Amino acid sequence: MSPAISQTVTQTPDSVPETLKATTSRGYALTERGVHNISKGAPPPHLVPEFDDPYKKREWVLEHMAGAFRIFARKGFTEGTAGHISVRDPVDPNTFWINPLGYHFGLLKAEDMVHIDENCNIIGGNFAAVNAAGFAIHSALHKARPDVNAACHMHSVYGKAYSAFGKPLEMLNQDVCTLYKSHAVYSNFGGVAIEAKEGQEIAEAVGDGHGAILQNHGLITVGYTVDEAAYLFCLMERSCECQLLADAAENQGRTKQLIGDEEAAYTYHMNSDRETLYMEMQPDLQFEIAQNDDFLSFSKPKK
Repeated sequence: MSPAISQTVTQTPDSVPETLKATTSRGYALTERGVHNISKGAPPPHLVPEFDDPYKKREWVLEHMAGAFRIFARKGFTEGTAGHISVRDPVDPNTFWINPLGYHFGLLKAEDMVHIDENCNIIGGNFAAVNAAGFAIHSALHKARPDVNAACHMHSVYGKAYSAFGKPLEMLNQDVCTLYKSHAVYSNFGGVAIEAKEGQEIAEAVGDGHGAILQNHGLITVGYTVDEAAYLFCLMERSCECQLLADAAENQGRTKQLIGDEEAAYTYHMNSDRETLYMEMQPDLQFEIAQNDDFLSFSKPKK
């Protein structure tokens, strides 16, 4: 049985929505996408860095990956040994890094990550076991999406709860418009995703979008940077919480007012590009560094 997708993805992350022309019906002009759209008076405070040395980029990526885990721990996304983040290796793009099995997210450091190839052979980093389901899902995603350098999958509370309905998120507020027509529903749950086929079907469901709601399972997001993928996960989890709250109020007789397609598409265009999504994660990362920066294995001075 092929996976059922409740909402198809119709636009790539950097395209202008086909439903919009030069301006919206309100006269709002679509501009070139980028973080400059949300920064006024001075240059944007956080830009995606560029590297001449892929080995230095690897260290930076792994530190931001560890930072994402610290953020996820603080937000309560842990559930036993479930949950994984992967990042494509900048040195050898056919391989990727993933978290070791059985380590608490709040304790992970950049040096703890495991470097594996497409057959799950450990080729560097921490020589530790990895989550079998994590390998099945993330290896399939990295093969299917050359533009994806990172993926996040967690068994977070609101994501699990909302996933039981097998429906895409409604455009209830400005923030969820970041996922407008860029998230899908995978409704062909086949059990714990140890089998390669399950991972491949999840990757197919994600398609060209930002991620998917995995029915009866949880959430998954992808990104050009690990910062982007992690922010999108936090956003999708919070959006599931808002959806459940709004649905509960609706059941008590209140009426929801949904955002129209034109307004949602405009907001998606302005807020959902790589640069902007990268910057959205930096305040949380700053907070983690201020609390405890020991996850910065490579850039932090050794004592």
